Parts: sequence; C-alpha cells; structure tokens
Amino acid sequence: MVSHSSLLVLIFRSRSLHQPMYLLLCNMVFNDAFGATIIIPQLLRNLLLAPSARYIYYMECAIQAFFVHLYGSASHSILMIMAFDRYVAICNPLRYISIMTNMMVVKLSVVAWGSVFILVLILVGLSVRLSRCRSVVLNPFCDNASLFKLSCENILLNNIYGLAYTVVLLGSSIGSVTLTYMKIAAVCFRGKNKVQNSRALQTCSTHLAVYTILLVSAFIMVILHRFPELSDHRKLAAVMGHVVLPVLNAGVYGLQIKEVRQGFMTVLNRK
Repeated sequence: MVSHSSLLVLIFRSRSLHQPMYLLLCNMVFNDAFGATIIIPQLLRNLLLAPSARYIYYMECAIQAFFVHLYGSASHSILMIMAFDRYVAICNPLRYISIMTNMMVVKLSVVAWGSVFILVLILVGLSVRLSRCRSVVLNPFCDNASLFKLSCENILLNNIYGLAYTVVLLGSSIGSVTLTYMKIAAVCFRGKNKVQNSRALQTCSTHLAVYTILLVSAFIMVILHRFPELSDHRKLAAVMGHVVLPVLNAGVYGLQIKEVRQGFMTVLNRK
C-alpha cells in the first residue's frame, strides 16, 4: 500500500509525468491497491482466528467475489490499453499526441472498467441466484467458484457462462497484446535507429513481464479449480496471485521507468 500510494502521489504531483502512459499506469496501481484491500485484511483476520471462528456472511462473500473478479478482469483490460498506448507511441510517433489525448485515456479507462463491471456482475449474479445446501468455502477468500459450489442445483449455466467469460477475457487479452507486439517488433526490425529501438524494447519488455506474470497466474488458478485433489496447491496459487502480483507490478513497472525513478530520487534528496 505504501509503494502504490507513493507512486500515485508522485505521478499526480509531477507535471512531467502527466502523460497518457503514466495516467494508464495510475489505473493499474489503483487496481492493485484495490485488489489487495479486498483480500488481504480478511485473510490476515482468518490467520489469527481459530478454524471454528473463521466465517463470513453470504452477502459479504458475494460482494468479495464480485470485487475479486473485477480486480482480475480489470488487470487484463488495463494492460490491453497500455499495449495499445505503446503501439501508437512506437508505430505512429508523429500522431501520438493527437491520438492519445487525456480525453482518449479517460474514454479507454471508462470502457475498460465498464465492460468488465458488466461481465463480472452477470458472472456473480448467476451464482447468487442459486439456493445453497452447503456452508463451507474451500478457498482462502470468496470467488465465483466458491459461491456456486455451495449449491446443489444444476450449475450448467454457470459453467457455460464462466467458460465463455474466461475465453472472451483471456482470448481478447492474449490476441490484442500478441497482435500489438508483433506490429511493434516489425517496426523495430525495419527501423535503423538503434537508440530508439532499444528504448522501445526496454519499455515493452517491462509491460510484457507484468503481462506474462498475470497471464500465468490466471491460467494456474483456472486450471487448478478443475482438480479438487489439488485444493492446497490452488489455495497457495490464489494467495500468491493476489498478494505477490501487486507488489511485483509496483516494482517491475513503476521503478523500471526512468522518470519515476528520478522522481523518487528527487523527493528523497529533497528530504
């Protein structure tokens, strides 16, 4: 929370960082802090309590599940927008200022958050409508699978929509990022400016590192949900994915940006 809050304050206070790339970075930083707030306090509380005292009301569980999936889905949509920003900056540098205006950043952010909000609302709503015959959540925190596993009703519709939701989210994410970076690689390959190519690749490698970590984490959690005998591994992967990833994002993406590093050093030297 300290690292993410510091990064947000630094970007908003420094006029030189009021650029589309850093405003999009604010989206990711806010989303990471939001995701950690939804999960970590409840998780820490349960660690300090006896197993018999670890409970959560159903509506609280449903609300947590909604925000957990909103956080994960927003992570993918934000990284898709950041990939588009890098594509415009590298492939159309002369038109970058006219295309990636502050209003365009706001519109893209609203579309990213709004679309995943609707998708996740339907996802969790399909689970909330089910009656319940069980009361034990076999996950460190509530998610959609935890909700519909509490029911003895037919969950075919939940599985179909859940699969479609995953395919649309991950498919569009992987497809757009792959296509974007193929075009970026083609431009860098044809270009003869080594300094510009090196700078472009450095910026893109940071984005790709964060995206790859997020993608691998998502695939692991989705796959392990299909194997009940690996429940302990799934719990560990879920905690690691929602606790470690936000920390890595702040370090890998934030501190690798030269302007952000210089901003932090300026503040430290002033103190």
